[in-house]
Amino acid sequence: MNKTPANTKMSRFDRAPDMDCSSSNSNEYMRYQHCPPKVPLNGMIKAPANTKMSRFNIDPDIDSSISNSNEYTSYQHCPPKVPLNGMQYTDVDAESQNFLSDHQLGKKKYEAEYSPGSASFGMSVFNLGNAIMGSGILGLSYAMANTGIAMFVILLVAVAIFSLYSVHLLLKTANEGGSLVYEQLGYKAFGIPGKLAASCSITMQNFGAMASYLYIVKYELPIVIKAFLDSNDNSWYTNGDYLVLIVTMAIILPLSLLKNLGYLGYTSGFSLLCMVFFLIVVIYKKFQIPCQLPENFINITVNVSQPQVNTTDEECCKPKYFVFNSQTVYAVPILTFAFVCHPAILPMYEELKDRSRRKMQNVANVSFLGMFVMYLLAALFGYLTFNEAVEPELLHTYSKVYNFDVVLLIVRFAVLTAVTLTVPVVLFPIRTSVNQLLGASKEFSWPRHICITVALLVCVNILVIFVPTIRDIFGFIGASAAAMLIFILPSAFYIKLVKKESMKSVQKMGATLFLIVGFMVMIGSMALIIADWIHNAGSSGEHADGH
Repeated sequence: MNKTPANTKMSRFDRAPDMDCSSSNSNEYMRYQHCPPKVPLNGMIKAPANTKMSRFNIDPDIDSSISNSNEYTSYQHCPPKVPLNGMQYTDVDAESQNFLSDHQLGKKKYEAEYSPGSASFGMSVFNLGNAIMGSGILGLSYAMANTGIAMFVILLVAVAIFSLYSVHLLLKTANEGGSLVYEQLGYKAFGIPGKLAASCSITMQNFGAMASYLYIVKYELPIVIKAFLDSNDNSWYTNGDYLVLIVTMAIILPLSLLKNLGYLGYTSGFSLLCMVFFLIVVIYKKFQIPCQLPENFINITVNVSQPQVNTTDEECCKPKYFVFNSQTVYAVPILTFAFVCHPAILPMYEELKDRSRRKMQNVANVSFLGMFVMYLLAALFGYLTFNEAVEPELLHTYSKVYNFDVVLLIVRFAVLTAVTLTVPVVLFPIRTSVNQLLGASKEFSWPRHICITVALLVCVNILVIFVPTIRDIFGFIGASAAAMLIFILPSAFYIKLVKKESMKSVQKMGATLFLIVGFMVMIGSMALIIADWIHNAGSSGEHADGH
């Protein structure tokens, strides 16, 4: 009898299983090499041939070190190794058994939970740049005025490098720790305390960021409306408290309800263009506004939180390179507040198309370089325009010079648009954090999604209505939550979760030193800021109005 048809049929099934065993890590490969091949109906199988195929079916060029829990479902068609008696093999360790048994998801569930990244490199750069960029750029000139040009540049370079290094630590820890969720990394590293530390830091940082954005809306939008109406009436439609509520309900809430962060890439690009326009106007106005400002301008604005000193016009116009005063303590917190974007790193990493750690690091490098240049130029030209008279919120300083100016009116509208469109991007990670606390295993629910979003926006609006000064937001959040997210948490998670490096290795020693620096920055800045608050509260001098 001719067996050719049977053999031909058997060869259709006699091939390696449809699984992704492209991991370049030999240990990762060993976990999946026990997956049995597909067996034809007649029960025949060529074990030796299939064994060879399964061993060499590896693509070494694919970086599969990304350990997103959703990606585990790529191996759903590989059943665990089970002997005839139904018991699992004892030579497979407990971690592998749990790994194989916990992720046997059906096809329908797999398609519902796992979606490959769809955000392009350019859109990711826009998103991350917009997450970095925000109200912090308005306080940089104030920081330079209280540190001097040379000291400010040194601090700006240091904070930018430290932020990029912490992104490197965070991405590497996410790969080694097996999670693309900040809170889950904290849980894997230190249990419930680590998860709460990450969640509270993200909550504080994003609340502070959203409060500062809406604070700008509260105090700049009335100026724009009065300019359009050519009126100084204090009607309800020029009341900042009402306006911030209207903007929140009409614009911010609908954008914040989007399920996918990638859709906000277009608004991110637009808001970045608005900030570029703001920078151009700051540079342009430097050559329009004379150094000798209006007679009563300096008396109102210079050294707003300090005893006023008698200075000549020549001294006020001369830029300083090193400055130390009671407001210098706000410089580092303002810079850390301006650069922090770490809660958004992992969600953007998850949505990056063809994602890999190297590609996401390149996204961060490009975004941080662009923001560094913008920050330096905005701070320098804003400071050179007003010198010691610059206020904590740069835009309000221009209103002391111009009652009405078309270019400044346009730039105010552009900045208002930028910060308004940034709020949904910042809201995304804090909503993820709340979801993690409520129960990460739950399926997506629109009612829960909407309730969390509305609750967060209500809380931040209440905070904005009663916030005393934007400078205090920059200082407190920058010294506490921003220091935790940039310095302390990434280095602590890295030290705890990256097991393949010893504590004596250069990488671990660098992370340890970075952790120590983080604690020094946080404790020192908070102590000095609280001391300044106590001094101002106890003094008879007028407290800074911050706007």
